[in-house]
Amino acid sequence: MLKEEMFKELSTAVVEMEEEKVVELCQRSLEMNIEAYETITKGLIDGMDQVGKLYEEEEYFLPEVLICSDAMNEGLDILKPHLNRGIMDNPIKVVIGVVEGDTHDIGKNLVRVMMEASGFEVYDLGRDVPLNNFIEEAEKQKAHIICMSTLMTTTMPGMKTVIDNLKERNLRDKYKVMIGGGPVSQKFAEKIGADLYTVDANEAVRKAKELM
Repeated sequence: MLKEEMFKELSTAVVEMEEEKVVELCQRSLEMNIEAYETITKGLIDGMDQVGKLYEEEEYFLPEVLICSDAMNEGLDILKPHLNRGIMDNPIKVVIGVVEGDTHDIGKNLVRVMMEASGFEVYDLGRDVPLNNFIEEAEKQKAHIICMSTLMTTTMPGMKTVIDNLKERNLRDKYKVMIGGGPVSQKFAEKIGADLYTVDANEAVRKAKELM
């Protein structure tokens, strides 16, 4: 099997919720000496990107998304021990979560997986996160980046609240603030004083590295 064919099959297996096939293909990729990071990004992540689109188009609903996510995680468990992270004495530490009032976390999960695959140390607060928790966790973990996402326009102001709270506590210069999500834009990021806005998981990782 050619590498690109394997990636396509793996991506499809995630979309079609075929957990056993995901496991089989991830094991095969290691036997083919394909870098684990490449299999994650071009197979597993690509599959979850498609799942996210199906969810947005209301062809998939939460139960299907969760099953797809479980299949992806089974593959990740096989590949993660084989990631070539290099020697990272000082990994980039990120606190990530979906802001309070929003429970849509597919995009956030993809960013987390990509960051972990790139050697970041990620502290995932989950979804519907109380706004103060972002700062408290960042302080606790001595993080470098606070990353917030939302898919709802009604919860976007929460991102500004976190940034304002950082300023009030004289902590704004201590952290880089990264935001993303469907309704979020570069213009909004500039308006609220965020350091970085990204449109997808790949860009989030690349720009986070540049930012640091």
